[in-house]
Amino acid sequence: MQYLQNLQAFLTIGLIEDAARVLDWVGLVAFAATGALAASRKQMDIAGFALLATVTGIGGDTLRDTVLGLTPVFWIRQPAYLLVCVGVACLLFFTAHISHSRLKLLLWFDAIGLALVCVTGTSIALSAGAGYAAAIAMGVISATFGGIIRDMIAGETPVILSHEIYVTAALLGASVYAGCMAFGVQRPLALPAGFCAAFILRAAAMSRGWSLPRYKPRPGR
Repeated sequence: MQYLQNLQAFLTIGLIEDAARVLDWVGLVAFAATGALAASRKQMDIAGFALLATVTGIGGDTLRDTVLGLTPVFWIRQPAYLLVCVGVACLLFFTAHISHSRLKLLLWFDAIGLALVCVTGTSIALSAGAGYAAAIAMGVISATFGGIIRDMIAGETPVILSHEIYVTAALLGASVYAGCMAFGVQRPLALPAGFCAAFILRAAAMSRGWSLPRYKPRPGR
């Protein structure tokens, strides 16, 4: 009986780690795709595609690892992350024209990447020993920093400055995941809960034009 319990526990941990790893890679591909789509909108060459796909795909997570002191950073330990970004860039260099609205496609890929990476970023920070508040901040940074770099290089207004809800969606997803873990919810449930919270809020903001109240200049006293 003890052997079966140990086996079940081992398989459960393996499935959890596999799920987290899959989410991490899907988030990478989604963000790399947004970088390549931004390059297509600016009519860049294939090197430009590779650059934007790479900085978008790994930029936020690189900053997270640097702040947490996880050296060397993940893509130096596993160069496959770089290769996947370049592969996505090459694929979209030849296929980006198929989409009628590359901006809309970019925004939806970005929403998927945002929701995935805010959760996986928070998870990695918690595993590295960060407290819950710091882990949430790392999740938000992981999810948003790559997009900021992408927009700056592409000469676009950073999506973080748009009127739509963006950082708030990442904050919600990271907070839901961290809250679930704090209350003892298993990772197989916490991961999709955080993803769904972030993605639904971001998708609703894009579809319905939701935004938080913004500061309006007022005359001084």
